[in-house]
Amino acid sequence: MPRTLTVTRSILVKASPSSVYAEIARPARMGRWSPENLGATVPRPDEPAQVGLVFEGHNKRGPFRWTTRCTVIAAEPGRRFAFRVHAIGLKRPRLRAPIATWEYRFTEQGDATRVTESWTDDRRSWPTLLANAFDFAVTGGKTFAAFQVGNIDRTLRNLKRELETDRAPEPHS
Repeated sequence: MPRTLTVTRSILVKASPSSVYAEIARPARMGRWSPENLGATVPRPDEPAQVGLVFEGHNKRGPFRWTTRCTVIAAEPGRRFAFRVHAIGLKRPRLRAPIATWEYRFTEQGDATRVTESWTDDRRSWPTLLANAFDFAVTGGKTFAAFQVGNIDRTLRNLKRELETDRAPEPHS
């Protein structure tokens, strides 16, 4: 059975594409929505990341923690944000190799935005048997593609909840 190398999920968020992009394009904020990511170390955390920015992502799964090195490969305000993960390690990302690409697309739909998040497995040189054995060991018995469906769904639901709550009108007293 061939490996699934890309997983894509989407959600409708009642916010403009530019406001959703402004949140996603700040990797230091990702820990607010993601079930695994704890945020990122970036030079200017309050500014949207630009193409070429290299940052370190901090992650956890159960008791395990690790750090990744990522490079922003697309930064089109209100349209698309993407980065590649190309190094990994416990406290410092020392092992350099293609790991994954994360992409976010923003499509206006009336007074809302369809946010589409994609994860692509960049471990193309790994034999399927080895990749599946590794994936099952580190995800508790799933392939990374199946595991990422759950992570992406939770991330998008959390993003929607936060952005729509922030827009909610104040109750009248």
